[in-house]
Amino acid sequence: MDEVKSESVLTVLIAGLMNLAIAIAKLVAGVLSGSAAMVSEAAHSAADTVTEFMLYVALRNSVKPADEAHPFGYGSTAYMWAALAAAFTFVAGGLFSITHGVHSMQDGGEADYLLSYVVLAIAFVLEGVSFVRTIVQLRSESRRWKVRPRLFLRHTPDTTLKAVFLEDFAALIGLVLAALGLMLTEITGNPVFDGGASVLIGVLLLIVAVLLGHANLSLLIGRSLPRRFREAVRAELEAAEDIVAVQELLTLQLGPTSVLVAARIDYRDSASGEAIEHTSQAVEARLRARFPMIRYVFLSPWGAATLTEEDRKPR
Repeated sequence: MDEVKSESVLTVLIAGLMNLAIAIAKLVAGVLSGSAAMVSEAAHSAADTVTEFMLYVALRNSVKPADEAHPFGYGSTAYMWAALAAAFTFVAGGLFSITHGVHSMQDGGEADYLLSYVVLAIAFVLEGVSFVRTIVQLRSESRRWKVRPRLFLRHTPDTTLKAVFLEDFAALIGLVLAALGLMLTEITGNPVFDGGASVLIGVLLLIVAVLLGHANLSLLIGRSLPRRFREAVRAELEAAEDIVAVQELLTLQLGPTSVLVAARIDYRDSASGEAIEHTSQAVEARLRARFPMIRYVFLSPWGAATLTEEDRKPR
């Protein structure tokens, strides 16, 4: 899991450095050319740069060791920072681009098209480098878990990888939209196309921000493992000696690399206390070996202590 964490840090750092260079280039081109789409693209890249910084902070904080005040560690701080990054993208990137685009459509203005095209082309190459790096990590991790990349991206608790993927993908689409807006404005002389491209870039950023915000809020609230992995954990438990069935299984994603498993186990009636203890220790070791992200395992014998629906209600 440390390898995955290091890979995520490298992905975030590469994306952040690329976005910073691109933001400066776009801002200069936008101011000199007078293009609304270029200024919106500069805001887009600036928002992405701040987002990458927040994601880096999230990764560093989430690996702090557990202590007495936080016995399950600090993994959930990654989701808090990622949610803040999504909110920043929504406001600083999406809303600014839409507002700026609307004003540009109303006011118009001249643009230096050649400078804008050169900056857009360079930005596309740099964003492509960052996106390729993200794709490499995505495929590597999906192979590790033996799932399709699309399915892994949908369910991964590593929201930094998801954020960088969506931001890089949106950035490439935004560059194409900006180029089309400039091209149509140059051909027709109508600034509506340039301003309209800015608005579309803003809408694209809003969509990305909402998707990331929803994913992180779900994890902050407390999300279980995907069904496939829950069934794999159940099968591992039920395959153990002296275990008849798993009557109740609860999983909780505590952080990008930390999972809690709690289960009520129906042991064989003939199993002695020593046998139950040995079986519990053995199955916990197998779970940790097969699923390294499982950090906490709590097994409880099924019986009179089973909670009723009344017991489950908050006091």
